[in-house]
Amino acid sequence: MILILGGTGEARALASRVPAVSSLAGRVSNPALPAGKVRIGGFGGVDGLAQWLRDNDVHAVVDATHPFARQITANAFEACSRVGVPLLILRRPGFTPQPGWRWVDSVAEAALDLPGERVFLTTGRQDLAEFAECPQWFLARMVEPPEPPMPQHIEVLLSRGPFTVDGELELMRSREIDVLVTKDSGGSMTSAKLEAARRLGVPVVIVRRPPLPPAETVADVDAAVSWLGTAGA
Repeated sequence: MILILGGTGEARALASRVPAVSSLAGRVSNPALPAGKVRIGGFGGVDGLAQWLRDNDVHAVVDATHPFARQITANAFEACSRVGVPLLILRRPGFTPQPGWRWVDSVAEAALDLPGERVFLTTGRQDLAEFAECPQWFLARMVEPPEPPMPQHIEVLLSRGPFTVDGELELMRSREIDVLVTKDSGGSMTSAKLEAARRLGVPVVIVRRPPLPPAETVADVDAAVSWLGTAGA
C-alpha cells in the first residue's frame, strides 16, 4: 500500500495516477477529496503513525502536505525511519525573491514592524493570533472562520482559491491595501496576489518555509510517480 499525506493539489494529482490511500488532517470542514481511498484525521503522533504503517502493510509514504505543515512532515520522517518504510517529500517550488519583498523566518517575526497601516493577511487562520496586538487594520482571507484572539481592526473574508490577478487587484484597491503578508507556499493559487502587489507597488512580507528533514524530495508529481516506480511501491 502507498500512503499519501495530502491536502494539496499535488497530493490529489498524485492520487489520480497511483493506487493509494490519501490521508487528510481534517482541519477543513469541506475538503476537496482526492481519487481513491481517503482517511480523515490525525494518527496520534509518531507512535500512532508508525503503528498505522505496520498495521496496514504500507510500502511507501509520500508526504505531499502543505509546505508549512511542519509537524506532520517531522512525524512522517520519524515514523518511516522507525518502521523502515521509504519516504518521499513532494514539495512544489517556492517563490523566486522579488524586489520589495521582506523575508522573515516566522509569522511572529512578520507581525513585527509591519511596513503599512492596511494589511492584506493570507497566512491562515491558525496564525491570526500572532497579529492580535497589532494596531493596523487587517483584511484576513481564509477558508474557515477564525477563533480569537485576533486583531481588533479586522475584516475576515472567507474564500477558497484559485484567485485571479484581476480579482486580487480589485480586492486590494477596494480595501486600500498597503502591505501584503503571506507565506512562501508556492503554486499558482498564491502567485496572483503577489503579481497584484507588484503591479500596485505594495510591499510584501513573506514567511520562509520551515526546513525539511533529510528525506528524498521532489518538486512535481511526475517525479513522485517515477520515485514510486523505483521504490517498488
